[in-house]
Amino acid sequence: MYPAELVKPMREDLTNVGFEELQTAEAVDAALAKEGTTLVVVNSVCGCAAANARPGAKMSLENAKKPDNIATVFAGVDREAVDKARAHMIPFPPSSPCMALFKNGELVHMLERHHIEGRPAELIAENLMDAYNAHC
Repeated sequence: MYPAELVKPMREDLTNVGFEELQTAEAVDAALAKEGTTLVVVNSVCGCAAANARPGAKMSLENAKKPDNIATVFAGVDREAVDKARAHMIPFPPSSPCMALFKNGELVHMLERHHIEGRPAELIAENLMDAYNAHC
């Protein structure tokens, strides 16, 4: 587990733009039970989360169509919430960072770490925007 003071600015990078922080399994289930679309970002302390994932997720929200709900869990910190979120992402293997778009609780789009690592934030945002245009 990472110290709270270390991850605070990384959490705030998403929560400051409206992402709901989910810290329990119950909170994850409640977020995914909401009607409409929900983007879940599995946040991380790694460099690709800082350089690619978080900026890409934030840029994607500039699209005309966007998810009804946006949420985040933090790998290495909120174990119960991350495990529950990943259970909803099956058949994809656990990875962080990653991003999943759900529609009425059903997984409809997934960006795994290998889709994020080494790719510019703009490309990640474009991928998410395409998913929003198809599902939101």
